[in-house]
Amino acid sequence: MATGRTHRPATRSRGIPEATVARLPLYLRALTALSERSVPTVSSEELAAAAGVNSAKLRKDFSYLGSYGTRGVGYDVEYLVYQISRELGLTQDWPVVIVGIGNLGAALANYGGFASRGFRVAALIDADPAMAGKPVAGIPVQHSDDLEKIIEDNGVSIGVIATPAGAAQPVCDRLVAAGVTSILNFAPTVLSVPDGVDVRKVDLSIELQILAFHEQRKAGEEHAAADGGGPAAATRTDSTEQGPDGDVPAVMPA
Repeated sequence: MATGRTHRPATRSRGIPEATVARLPLYLRALTALSERSVPTVSSEELAAAAGVNSAKLRKDFSYLGSYGTRGVGYDVEYLVYQISRELGLTQDWPVVIVGIGNLGAALANYGGFASRGFRVAALIDADPAMAGKPVAGIPVQHSDDLEKIIEDNGVSIGVIATPAGAAQPVCDRLVAAGVTSILNFAPTVLSVPDGVDVRKVDLSIELQILAFHEQRKAGEEHAAADGGGPAAATRTDSTEQGPDGDVPAVMPA
């Protein structure tokens, strides 16, 4: 079985933990919503609630960016939007290719949030000759035979894989060989990549299975509550133990 290898991003060497980097988009989304409502400042408690984290963790995360806010005033919303956008590399235009234009690939191509977040869909690529030239979201689909040339011509460093599982690794290998160094993988398989290539995996079935687990647990807790306690109630106590940083341990896919 192939095993994925994740290269540590450059931000790690600058002293920003990967867990903090993973939360920066959450803060940016909440801050952007505040900016759109012309809110000038926000407290750490308000922003933490909007981002779904605790305020102590937010303040620590922002300390890595050199932002400490002003006592009694809070954080400047517009400045934080700029600062986090710059840290995430969103102050420049990132050309992206999407490989696999089935239902999921087409939905991604039609997603309107890419452009406003610093990404531009440079090309749509599919192995089906019948798809060649067909416009999706106003962009003509190109055949996968031309993948390497498309990447070179557009200066692409980020690729999105939305192919069936069996095609994902060969597509990944071609993307990497052509110079792509970051991959967002929607295929239900684990990709093997060399050092220096970052892979982020989005597996909808795994996320649904995790939700099913929580639904089953909640049903058990309700049953236990109706019976006045029991094993299910004990399970709830065990599941809410705090981790070393004071958070409830999250169930996450590997």
